[in-house]
Amino acid sequence: MGLLDGKVAIITGAGGGLGEAYATLFAKEGAAVVVNDLGSSLDGFGASAAAEKVVAKIVAAGGRAVANGDDVSTVTGGQNILRAAIDAFGHVDILICNAGILRDRTFAKISEEDWDLVVKVHLKGTYCCSLPVWNWLKDNRRPGVIIMTSSTSGLFGNFGQANYGAAKAGIYGLIRVLSIEGRKYGIRVMGVAPNAITRMWADVPGTREGEPDPILRPENVAPGVLFMASDLAADHSGKVLAVSGEEIAEIKMLMTEGFQPKGSYTAQDVAARASSVFFPADLKRVLPKA
Repeated sequence: MGLLDGKVAIITGAGGGLGEAYATLFAKEGAAVVVNDLGSSLDGFGASAAAEKVVAKIVAAGGRAVANGDDVSTVTGGQNILRAAIDAFGHVDILICNAGILRDRTFAKISEEDWDLVVKVHLKGTYCCSLPVWNWLKDNRRPGVIIMTSSTSGLFGNFGQANYGAAKAGIYGLIRVLSIEGRKYGIRVMGVAPNAITRMWADVPGTREGEPDPILRPENVAPGVLFMASDLAADHSGKVLAVSGEEIAEIKMLMTEGFQPKGSYTAQDVAARASSVFFPADLKRVLPKA
C-alpha cells in the first residue's frame, strides 16, 4: 500500500525539477496526478510539452496521470487545472503549488515588468490555483491538503531576489492565514522551502560556481513533501519546513521577550533595552541558499 492510495494530487510546475520529483513519487505512492506545466523558460517565456513527458513517464511506470498546460497565474487557469482533476479522476485531495519563474536583478535594476511577472506567477499564481481547490474541498465537505512553496529567499533574504523574495514572503502569510481558516473545513495548509539544485537554483546569484552536490537533488526534497501531503502529517498545519537532502527543519516566526513600556516611552528607552528587544547577535545558524 502507498501513502497516497486513492488520493488525487494536483502539482503545478511539474514538468521538471522539483515538481517532476513530487509527481513521480506521489504516483509511485498511489496518487493519481495532474501534472501542470506551461513549459515556459525560466524567465516565463514560451511553452513546451514538459507536462506530457512527465505524464508519459508516470504512465509507463504503471501510474495514473494527466497533463495540463494552463497558466497558473490567471483565475481561469486555476479553474481549468481543478477541472482537469475532476474530469479525469472525479475529485481532488492534494494541491502542491510549485510553479515559478525567476527574473533576478538587484533592486535598483528591477523593472516594473520583472516585479509584476514574478509576483504574479508566484504569489498570485498560488492564489489562483488554491482558491478553486479550496472552495471545491469546502463545498464538498472533503478534507484536503494544500502545500505552498515559500523560500528562504523570502523568509531570510537573498541578494538580487527582491521580487522573488517578496512573493515568497507573501506566500508565508497566506499559509498562516489559510491554516487558521481551514480548521473548520478540515483543510490543512503547509509550506515548503526547498533547497535543491534545479534550473531555478542554478541561476541564483552566487550559486553558479562549482559542481552540483548530488545530495541536493530534487528527489531528496520529494519525500519531505510527501510526508506533508500524507496522513503522516495529519496533526500539522500552518507550518513551513525547510527541506533538502541535507536537512529537514521547521521555520517559524518568533518574537523576543522585548520590553513593555506600559504606556509612554522614548526612543532612548528602546535603545537602553535593545538587548531584550533584539535577538542576540550570536543567535544564528547556517541557512539553505535557496
